[in-house]
Amino acid sequence: MKRRLLFIFILLVALCVVGLYLFNQYWVHRYDALIQRQAGIYRLDPDLVWSIIYEETYFRPWKIGADGEIGLMQVTPAVGREWAAQTGMRELERQMAADPQGMLSDPEKNIQIGCWYLEKFYEQYRDVPGTEARMVAGYNAGPTRVADWSRSPQGTGRNLTEAEFINNINIASTKNYVTSILERYRSLKSRRARATSSIDKEWKRPARGHGDCIAA
Repeated sequence: MKRRLLFIFILLVALCVVGLYLFNQYWVHRYDALIQRQAGIYRLDPDLVWSIIYEETYFRPWKIGADGEIGLMQVTPAVGREWAAQTGMRELERQMAADPQGMLSDPEKNIQIGCWYLEKFYEQYRDVPGTEARMVAGYNAGPTRVADWSRSPQGTGRNLTEAEFINNINIASTKNYVTSILERYRSLKSRRARATSSIDKEWKRPARGHGDCIAA
């Protein structure tokens, strides 16, 4: 009887673990199509956008930040208004002015505006080392600070390496933010590369035919 109860208990625990894993996979990937689409429009790596959302809100579109940031990518109303003004569409400007929380709580609109803002840093730093680190730092701390942290040592005129740039970040929360996102982003890229490599090997492996059996 005890063995049977133990078996049932272990089975229930295993089912809970599997259920939690499957739910978590659904939770963190349910916006993948939106991320893929908007990242493509703004020439960004969707894995980087995904990693930012993971860090910012863990995919909770209702989250409001301490400084009024809204939605999945924690977009501020000021950035939302800037985006709306740049579109040249009066209706979007009116909606953003009247109800920024309503606009920015919409997952697709939030990701779109977040990608639009992130692209600004990509455009500025795409030709220097540590592009992703500068993009992420700028997204968190703003363009002025990331420009300060990007300044090369006086008289050298060279671009800082990624490690040097991160070392220059003098706001602990931003440094941790950048480091955490880059670790997650690169881990994700590494897993994808290994998966692709495994698939390629399977496709390239010669099939065993009758000739193999004869030769054996």
